[in-house]
Amino acid sequence: MKNFQPIVHTQELAERIMPQLRYDGSLSFTEWQIMAKTKLKALLGMDKFKQCEDCLEIEYDVERDKFREIRFNFQSEEGYFVPCHFLIPEGLKGPAPVVLCLQGHSTGMHISLGRAKFERDARLIEDGSRMFAIQAVEHGLCALTIEQRNFGECGGTKSGPNCHLSSTAALLIGRTAVGERVWDVSRAIDVLEKHFPQADRTKIVCIGNSGGGTTCFYAACLDKRISIAVPSCAVCSFDDSIMAMDHCICNFIPNIRLFFDMGDLAGLIAPRKLIVVCGNQDPIFPLKGVAKSYDIILKLFQVAGAAKNCTLVIGEGAHRFYPEDAWPEIIKHLEN
Repeated sequence: MKNFQPIVHTQELAERIMPQLRYDGSLSFTEWQIMAKTKLKALLGMDKFKQCEDCLEIEYDVERDKFREIRFNFQSEEGYFVPCHFLIPEGLKGPAPVVLCLQGHSTGMHISLGRAKFERDARLIEDGSRMFAIQAVEHGLCALTIEQRNFGECGGTKSGPNCHLSSTAALLIGRTAVGERVWDVSRAIDVLEKHFPQADRTKIVCIGNSGGGTTCFYAACLDKRISIAVPSCAVCSFDDSIMAMDHCICNFIPNIRLFFDMGDLAGLIAPRKLIVVCGNQDPIFPLKGVAKSYDIILKLFQVAGAAKNCTLVIGEGAHRFYPEDAWPEIIKHLEN
């Protein structure tokens, strides 16, 4: 039977492609990591970014019921600023681990704080699963919420993120939305190290769900200061997820499938700690694709001599974070 569907043809082509830079043992693992990291930076357009003064501005510093909250913004690259909230649990005696909180395709970082700005927010906040910052301070940890590009205060609307124009415009100048968001995360860590002594810079956890999980994963691939990465509903084989169904344009990195599948890239996180979270009924990052990726991930961590540093957490449900399953793993890894 003749095929008249281009997406079917593209998917068939992808099935035949063995990623060119998949680790195969021909190099030492360290040599492969250097080569793979260089290639990933190029694919993300990370060579287009330049360091700049952070121009930190504290907007307010207030005591809440169970934590101190500092609202600030900083300059990520010249001419672009990122709003953030830094939460310090009450009674903190010294530096504590800090959790970087990355929401997915929602109305913004205020979801991590459990604060509804718009009507649709109540549904996301109701079960508490996405309130990453509140979860962190309840565990005695500091938390940093970061507004990602095209979300919330950085280009979103009351209906949600507004990724299409910004993401496609970035492609025209050799950048990607993922690369821009990863850059902002790394710059936020710079700000933590310089301005916030309450944060233990040796214990930085990054949690993200969906689009936030994607940023979390790639940020951990490129920034070794992230000691524990917790990407949720994001790590999945490309063929089973973003190539198999409609996804936001911000997920796409030109040419990446030629060189890596998503699981391959986890070798850049090893031997640091990685907790992959998923839902067994997630319709857009299906479990079969997660399992394929995790098989690759586990083998790479074994090569790095760190098999105990990666974990797969499978929640009973669909596309959300599973705090009741993930937090025990986070605490275990922080203590070891």
